[in-house]
Amino acid sequence: MQWILITVIGAFVAGLILGKVFIPLLRALKAGQSIREIGPSWHNIKAGTPTIGGVIFIGAALLCVITGIGGLMRGVYEHLFVLLFSLVFGAIGFVDDYFKVKYKRNLGLTALQKLILQLVAAALYLLALRWTGSLTNSVYIPFFHVSFEINWIVYLLFAMFVIIGCVNAVNLTDGIDGLATGVTIPVMVFFLVVCTASGKMDLALFPAALLGGLFAFLCYNFHPAKVFMGDTGSLFLGGAVCGMAFALDMPLILIVVGLVYIMETLSVIMQVTYFKLTHGKRIFKMTPIHHHFEMCGWKEKKIFFVFSGATALLCVLAWFGIAGRF
Repeated sequence: MQWILITVIGAFVAGLILGKVFIPLLRALKAGQSIREIGPSWHNIKAGTPTIGGVIFIGAALLCVITGIGGLMRGVYEHLFVLLFSLVFGAIGFVDDYFKVKYKRNLGLTALQKLILQLVAAALYLLALRWTGSLTNSVYIPFFHVSFEINWIVYLLFAMFVIIGCVNAVNLTDGIDGLATGVTIPVMVFFLVVCTASGKMDLALFPAALLGGLFAFLCYNFHPAKVFMGDTGSLFLGGAVCGMAFALDMPLILIVVGLVYIMETLSVIMQVTYFKLTHGKRIFKMTPIHHHFEMCGWKEKKIFFVFSGATALLCVLAWFGIAGRF
């Protein structure tokens, strides 16, 4: 267990150092964030804050995973698959961020371009997990401790849908200072505990490294944020969250640990649907739902602590939901 602590601390220190280097560099490159015109008006003061800051925790996690800091790997490569999968999504986000910064607008890649790239990445990852035997077509149901098998083709289609939905849900959660970071930290703690309890110590390397990187990034991303993670960071985190769930062969656990991500997405879907059906009426003051709470008078720090705390409690609940599996 000692190497896990070393990994977390190593990634944390690496992230702090990378932040000191990259944030001034991003400012020098004028890689500032463009603020959505339809967002809260008080967010306009954040315009120009450096973005693409996700490279800080990505770099820290990458460094620790590649070097295998804290422990000797035993020839098991699931953690490398999850890392590569997350990096692909991070690369998609980086291209999106690059166009936003270059053309000084809040739109990068088109929705169709993102979808195609994400589908390809999801399909290749799932095939890689199946090839190594890490992924089965048996769906485990938390709390009930039962599993049932479904057709492989149906399962792969279901899995691709879950991955695309999860990745973009995490992306939607990144709307106020520190929120996506704070919500994802307890999720990574959960996956780290599950890996340790199930004896998958090699796979535990990835959430341990990312956890340290996220704590370091939070030092710069907490309100008032000195840097934003951008799509580079949020899509990487989305890939990490769903990548870990499938590497552990328990995708349905995302419903519990990722409930905040899901609510962010559902709020948008409900708002858009209701708006169209009623010709202009709204359910929420603004979506995603964290903006609704902002419009109700909640400060960004309060939203951060409530949403992150709720996720921490959900992760504890999720542990009890799967504890009988080990």
